Amino acid sequence: MNTILVIEDEQAVRTNLLAILKAEGFMGVGAEDGIAGLQQVKVEKPDLIICDIMMPGLDGYQVLTQLQEDPETALIPFIFLTAKTEWQDVRHGMKLGADDYIIKPFDADELLAAIDAKLKKKELLSQNLDLLSGELDRVKQLISAKDEMLENFNQELRRPLSNIKLAIEMLEKEGDRIHRERYLDVLRSEFDREITLLKQISELQKLLTPDNINLLNQFHLLRKVDSE
Repeated sequence: MNTILVIEDEQAVRTNLLAILKAEGFMGVGAEDGIAGLQQVKVEKPDLIICDIMMPGLDGYQVLTQLQEDPETALIPFIFLTAKTEWQDVRHGMKLGADDYIIKPFDADELLAAIDAKLKKKELLSQNLDLLSGELDRVKQLISAKDEMLENFNQELRRPLSNIKLAIEMLEKEGDRIHRERYLDVLRSEFDREITLLKQISELQKLLTPDNINLLNQFHLLRKVDSE
């Protein structure tokens, strides 16, 4: 059940709105002014807010501005319900971040249609954010996998380099032809190994796709990377 907060200083209008919402299966919560409305937002965490503009204390514009400044409330759908009909008033409300602007006296069907549209939009946004969160987790997996594989390659590259250095030092000291050929064989072998590793590094970007992460784990080419 969606919770809708009604911030309206006129009790008759507020009571009427809450009755309409209840009849449509919503959980309606009322607040008599902007300050009480902001307090209710923290307590109820509503799915949508309907707010008058002209109110004592904080007006509707100020309420919306404070909500927009808080990341936890900035995405709550917000509908202005007001008698102010001038285009500049509507434009000002939309510039502040309002999702809709309904004029008093309002038609119940029009209001309910606006609520339905905004809740559907919020649900779609929530789904998109979930998808984005999943993609971000996969990106973190890829980054962790890349760092680990590069570290592994770095270690593997150091081993043949050490052997090559040792073989060169021995060649410089060794006068026996047979021994020299043996050290040359070491150099050739380690050179081939180095070239192979360099080719593997050049293929790293192709390997690190989301579909291949599980395959790498399966063949133990990579420790399993847990998403944080």
